[in-house]
Amino acid sequence: MRRARPGAPPRGAAERALTSVEAGADFDEGQGTETAQGRGEERPVVASKLWHITLSVSGAEAPLKEVRRGLEQLAHDHPFLLTSRYANDHAEIRYWEEARDLHDAAAVALRLWGEHRQSAKLPPWEIVGLEVIDRETYHLRIAEGYGPPPAAPVGVHPY
Repeated sequence: MRRARPGAPPRGAAERALTSVEAGADFDEGQGTETAQGRGEERPVVASKLWHITLSVSGAEAPLKEVRRGLEQLAHDHPFLLTSRYANDHAEIRYWEEARDLHDAAAVALRLWGEHRQSAKLPPWEIVGLEVIDRETYHLRIAEGYGPPPAAPVGVHPY
């Protein structure tokens, strides 16, 4: 699966394959099954859906210009990045992720910072927070006036 905007060419130096976390043996036994290509294994058929991700990172102070440049490069490399807020010692990244379930979405989100740390020259910060909610919950929160406002304007902004 290629993660990109429809009709957009791949971004970044090389296209990477998206990996998935396998479900346990007892994962929704009542669902339909399909044969995994080439292995003869059966596994549940689960449609993917959109998840709203909020990733918080923090660490030692870094120059604001370098933090901004790194987050702008991350936005360029990661097609579905919505918005980033940053200070010299922490940042928050919000975006949509397509995944089979919460476990897959969280696994991909937890790899995002580390996988792009070198290519985007991000600060050596660690992940200190992660929120993963489905699309329905996100829109319900917004409609009820709870949670963060919709990610607008899109882009990289200081706190």
